Amino acid sequence: MTEASRTLPPEALDAWAAAMRERFGLADGDVPISLILDLAREAANGVARPAAPLSAFVAGLVAGRAGGSQEDVESAVAAVVELAQGWEA
Repeated sequence: MTEASRTLPPEALDAWAAAMRERFGLADGDVPISLILDLAREAANGVARPAAPLSAFVAGLVAGRAGGSQEDVESAVAAVVELAQGWEA
């Protein structure tokens, strides 16, 4: 993998998202790319870059434990974003 292939624009994630949906039997709406990228941006900017993947994982874990609906995902992401936006270490 080249460095250029690691810095593709967000739209290029469509193929990766499609592959994950197919592999794990997920529906189109189960992988909200822009929502997760927004979460990652807020965590990276509000906390630190390494907080982005950790925050996405925690949001997914929280959403899954709440039931995993689209509303659960959106609520968990909103809560993590709110925490990141107010973060001051």
